[in-house]
Amino acid sequence: MTRPISDLDVPLTELQQLLARQRNCQTLADAAAHSHSPSDRIAYALDAWLITHSDAPVATVADYPVWAAEMAARENANREVRNARRKVA
Repeated sequence: MTRPISDLDVPLTELQQLLARQRNCQTLADAAAHSHSPSDRIAYALDAWLITHSDAPVATVADYPVWAAEMAARENANREVRNARRKVA
């Protein structure tokens, strides 16, 4: 039994999204293959996984409300230490 081609047709936007995901994954795979850093390779692999699993739960800033303030405090503390060391030197 034959089926009409329209039964197999995919909307153009869906096809474009699929092709973009494939290109992005290939770019990440190429970058990982050329990297000598194990941590970079892991990051590229995780990025590729997230591209192919767009429905995966991920954390947002709302999940960690004090994180930004804590990071700003650490940066300020580091800056103060660097400035103090420059004054001594």
